[in-house]
Amino acid sequence: MANIQQVAQKAGVSVATVSRFLNGNAKVTSKTKLKVEDAIKELNYEPSILGRNLRNSESRLLLVLIPSISNPFYTEIINGIEDTALNHQYNILLCDTDSNPERENIYFDLMRRKLADGIISMDPAVNREKLHELAEHHAIIQCSEYTENGSIPYVTIDNEAAAYQAVKHLIKIGHHKIALINSDETFLYARQRRKGYEKALTEFNLPIQEDWIYHTHQLGFENGQQAVRKLLHLHDPPTAIFTVSDILAIGALKELNARGIQVPNDMAVIGFDKIIFSSMTNPTLTTISQPMYKMGCTAATMLLDKMKGQPVDNITLDHELVIRESTMG
Repeated sequence: MANIQQVAQKAGVSVATVSRFLNGNAKVTSKTKLKVEDAIKELNYEPSILGRNLRNSESRLLLVLIPSISNPFYTEIINGIEDTALNHQYNILLCDTDSNPERENIYFDLMRRKLADGIISMDPAVNREKLHELAEHHAIIQCSEYTENGSIPYVTIDNEAAAYQAVKHLIKIGHHKIALINSDETFLYARQRRKGYEKALTEFNLPIQEDWIYHTHQLGFENGQQAVRKLLHLHDPPTAIFTVSDILAIGALKELNARGIQVPNDMAVIGFDKIIFSSMTNPTLTTISQPMYKMGCTAATMLLDKMKGQPVDNITLDHELVIRESTMG
């Protein structure tokens, strides 16, 4: 394989001139550019991307932090991030943190050592203090989950408004006993969605009953099943369930089906996210649609702007209530 010295010799120019050409330096004349191009083609020379990146003090690598690669919610967001990154000649490194501080530190160190150029964090359990420390000197964007009153720019949806709209739909189709299957309320989205749930109930003078609010510690199908088991054992069980995740809702549907409880006639169910599986359930799942691909594209664009030193504002994208069979009588 040819090296840069051989290209320079073939073109009759210095190594520095070839280097300037490869880095897009405007000082190289048109005549010299043609000589270097011809030499590169003739020798089939492939410049070292790593070497060029080191000279330019950039890695062309963006880190994407997610708490779990198994959650399908992140798939379309990642696709949006990657498509946008590749269009700007960047690659992404998917970092499954498992919400583990030691793993997070490994990825943060990549930034500190300039082995990555920026971070998009989607981990709701990320160490916020360390993330904000890192953001003082490095480009970081938060996506979906973010820090309230923090300094890191973010893209998200209005979780409170979305939950309010979902619960209001249940009330309008005749439900007065509505349960909430929520995740850990240390997470901002969980607190916001509960707030929207309570806002809808309060607006229609319906009681907020603590035993109708179930908290899970993880977002697994089995967690949705466990929640339904508990809700059905109540002295006064609900007639409708709003869940903060489609995965929880699908688990809930499975348990209801197993017990012979008809959805939506005996129990209505609404999910959140509009993951691909939500249209494959029986019955199909009413859900809040998040613009996940657009969210990923937006987060990547924000990060690239931040890396250029441009001002970046927080962005709230639109959501949509998608009504399907699980709430249609």
